[in-house]
Amino acid sequence: MERTKKTLPLLAILLLAVLSGGEPFGHVAKAQTATGTLAAQIRSQGFDCDQPQKATRDAKLSKPDYDVWVLTCKNATYRIGRYPDLPAKVEKLQ
Repeated sequence: MERTKKTLPLLAILLLAVLSGGEPFGHVAKAQTATGTLAAQIRSQGFDCDQPQKATRDAKLSKPDYDVWVLTCKNATYRIGRYPDLPAKVEKLQ
C-alpha cells in the first residue's frame, strides 16, 4: 500500500505534463534562460547589466543563424545580435 501512495502523485504529475503539451511552464523557463544567458554574454564582453529583467527576440531583424534580441536590464537596454559561436554585436539603446 505504501508504494501506491508514492506512485500515484508521480503518475498525476506525468499525466499533467503530457496533457499540457509536455511543457506546462516551458515558455517561462525559456525566457528566464535567454535573459540570463544574454546578460552573462554581454557582461563577458565588458557591458554592464544590473539585474536583467527580460529578453525579447526581435523577429524582424533576426535571420537564419543570426538572432537579434532586446535585453532590458535595470540600468540599460541593449540590442544584441548573435551569430553562433561568435561574440555578440551589442548596441546600447538607453
